[in-house]
Amino acid sequence: MRLKGKTAGILVGPGYEDLEFWVPYMRIKEEGAEVIVIATRGGETYTSKSGGLTVESQVAANEIGADQLDALLVPGGWAPDKLRRDPNILQLVREMNAQDKILGFICHAGWVAVSAGICKGKRATGSTGIKDDLENAGAIWVDQPAFREGNMVWGRVVADIPDYCRELISALQ
Repeated sequence: MRLKGKTAGILVGPGYEDLEFWVPYMRIKEEGAEVIVIATRGGETYTSKSGGLTVESQVAANEIGADQLDALLVPGGWAPDKLRRDPNILQLVREMNAQDKILGFICHAGWVAVSAGICKGKRATGSTGIKDDLENAGAIWVDQPAFREGNMVWGRVVADIPDYCRELISALQ
């Protein structure tokens, strides 16, 4: 129970990557953290990219503040492309960053960091499909499974989820 007393938000949107949502969600809970599912709207059901799993959001991004969270996790899939269009999602990410709270990005989740304008000059990774986007936003591309850069934890792809979860838990301790 290394994370007892911690609260982590996890973003969800249409087409989220099942494993990049559920594995960190369960690992953080397993370590004792409270996990709050956040989306553009609360009480909505979202279907994963594979179409096999659904999750219901608990709150909308404009209903929760960075002061209520110790971390905010962003899974990949197609959801980040939708989430980054919501000004409330971007505001929450910016607030978390300004308060030096833990932000977790894996695979395509880096799109949210790009649109929030928080990755310039920082090391970042993710799917090679967003490498150009990260670099064009001023990030320094690193091809590693997972690592921590200040308050940001980065994971590359599904296969790197164990490394990503270890980095998240370490950062939250």
